[in-house]
Amino acid sequence: MAQSKILLYYKFQPIADPKAIMLWQRDLCESLGLRGRILISEHGINGTVGGDMAACKRYVRKTKEYFSGIEFKWSEGGAEDFPKLSVKVRNEIVAFGAPGELKVDAEGVIGGGVHLSPAEVNELVAERGDEVVFFDGRNAMEAQIGRFKGAVVPDVRTTHDFIPELDSGKYDHLKDKPVITYCTGGIRCEILSALMINRGFTEVYQVDGGIVRYGEKFGNHGLWEGSLYVFDRRMHVEFGDDAAQLGHCIHCNAPTNTFVNCDNGECREQVLMCESCAGTPELVHCGNDACQS
Repeated sequence: MAQSKILLYYKFQPIADPKAIMLWQRDLCESLGLRGRILISEHGINGTVGGDMAACKRYVRKTKEYFSGIEFKWSEGGAEDFPKLSVKVRNEIVAFGAPGELKVDAEGVIGGGVHLSPAEVNELVAERGDEVVFFDGRNAMEAQIGRFKGAVVPDVRTTHDFIPELDSGKYDHLKDKPVITYCTGGIRCEILSALMINRGFTEVYQVDGGIVRYGEKFGNHGLWEGSLYVFDRRMHVEFGDDAAQLGHCIHCNAPTNTFVNCDNGECREQVLMCESCAGTPELVHCGNDACQS
């Protein structure tokens, strides 16, 4: 059986005709039998696709012909981890609701945070100690099963919530501290770090390659703890069998890293649920009164 892989990637660069790139990417993926999600805007490309190893390698070669310098992260999985292929043009490749605030050139995001390699992250923490603040650039739900030790986890449900969250003033006390932003593969922090700098944060960094690169380097023996939430049928991945268990079932508090959609069709919120509770029909809800009934 042919080996399969999942590719995670993004590249910020000006795109004059996003629709043309969308059509090219769609045709390329269809010809190679890849499935996944790709977003394209005037600012660049953001994608996660899976399929046969040989097809993934060809996709990487062809995509690099246009997106010079783009980096791909490889992980276990395949086309079966995605329901279909979706390639779309959007105003933003990450929906922060600030397309006019984001500026890019051939080198990437203009005015973003300083990129730190995984080793440099550890070096900064060793040098500056508790002064360093890890700032989670993901949805708060994702942090339930994994995060950097001692991280600040903003109260956000979607990336659209970050701007009002930053503008609320609740993080103003961090503006003069060294802040390391982090997210799954690095793309959300490209934008978040720029938004923070625009709002007066003076020393902002980002983990180059995101949690994925950090976990590949240090596994469960660095500053990351727990599991990594991913947006496909795998739901979460670990950097080894010795990963810390952070998540717990909302009903019985049993350890679990599994998210389940609330059975209320008008809600569908993802909540942590153990296998036993998820198998009990009257418990497949998010805990809200309306959903319980």
